Amino acid sequence: MEKSKHIKISQLSVGYPHGKMTNYVASNLNATMRQGELVCLLGANGAGKSTLLRTICNFQPHLSGEITIQNKLLTHLSEKEISKMISVVLTDRIIVPNATIYELVSYGRSPYSGMFGRLTPKDKQIINEAIEQCGIAHKKEALLSSISDGERQKAFIAKALAQNTPIIILDEPTAFLDLPARVEIIQLLRQIASHAGKSVLLSTHDLDLALQMADHLWLLPQGGPLITGSPEDLLLKNAFQKLFQNKGIEFDTNTGLFRVEYEHFQKLPVKGHGFEYVLLRRAFARRGIKTTGMNDNPELWIQISKNGHSAFQLFKEKKHLATEISVEKIVEITMNHLNQ
Repeated sequence: MEKSKHIKISQLSVGYPHGKMTNYVASNLNATMRQGELVCLLGANGAGKSTLLRTICNFQPHLSGEITIQNKLLTHLSEKEISKMISVVLTDRIIVPNATIYELVSYGRSPYSGMFGRLTPKDKQIINEAIEQCGIAHKKEALLSSISDGERQKAFIAKALAQNTPIIILDEPTAFLDLPARVEIIQLLRQIASHAGKSVLLSTHDLDLALQMADHLWLLPQGGPLITGSPEDLLLKNAFQKLFQNKGIEFDTNTGLFRVEYEHFQKLPVKGHGFEYVLLRRAFARRGIKTTGMNDNPELWIQISKNGHSAFQLFKEKKHLATEISVEKIVEITMNHLNQ
C-alpha cells in the first residue's frame, strides 16, 4: 500500500520581497515526502536550504507555486493547525535561562495545553515518553546549560516529538557536533522515521551520513530546481556531479562514498586490495601520487601482503627494497626513491 504524502511542493519559488523587487533564491522546486521517510536536503551554502525549510514551515511566505501538507494547502491552514502538523528544530534556537530538559520538552505540548499551559497527566506521559525515546531520561532534571551539545540537540528533538506532529523539520541538526554525536543524532532521527511513522526532513552538510541513512535526498543546486530520489538512484545518475562540480570532490565507486579529489603528478603501481590499499591510496594521494594497478614491467611498485598481519613491500626493478607495517614509513621510503 502506498504511503500517504505528508509534504508536496509544486512549482515552488522561495525568496524574499525587497521593496518593489523580489529576490528569488530558488525556483521551480518540486518534491514529495511520504509518511515514515527520512529525507535529507543537501546543497551548497547559499543555495537556499534554510529558506526552503522556513517556507515549508510557513515562517515566511512562498513567492509562487504550492505547498501541500497532508493534502491541505499550506495557505489554507491556520497557525494552530500547522503547529499540530509540523514541529520544527531550527539552527538558531532560543535557550530558556535555567530551564531543565523536562521544562524545555514540555513546551512541545503548548499547541494542546491551552491558554494557561496546564499539563494533563496525558501531556506528562507524552513528555516523558519523548525524553525516553531520545535517550536522555537520566538527565531530564538537568539544566540545559549543564549538558553537552549532543544532549541539548536530543532535548530539542524530544520537544519536537512531544509536539506529536506527523512531520518534523530540522535545519542543520548536526551542526557544531563532533562525529560520534552527529552519527547518534542521525540514527535517532532514522529510528523516529522508521518506528514512529513520522516524516523527518532535515538539511545537512553530512553527505556521507545522508547517503547511508536517508530514504530520499533532495539536492538543491544554486537557484534550483530540486533533484530528488533515493541515494542509490541519484548516485547511479551522477546527480551529485552538478551539485559539487568544481568543488574538488569525486565519487568513489569502490566505497559508494565521496572523497576529496587530489591533483596527481605521478603514478605508482600497487599490487593488492582491501582496506590496506584504501589507506595506502589516500596517503599517497596527499603527496600527489596516484596508485594504479600493476602493469607489465613496472620500475617501482608496492605489494600488499597479508600473511598473518598486513605488510607493505617496496620493489624496484624486481629487487626487494623494504618491508614495513606502517603506511607512513612505506610512503616515506617510496617518496625518497621517487624523488631520486
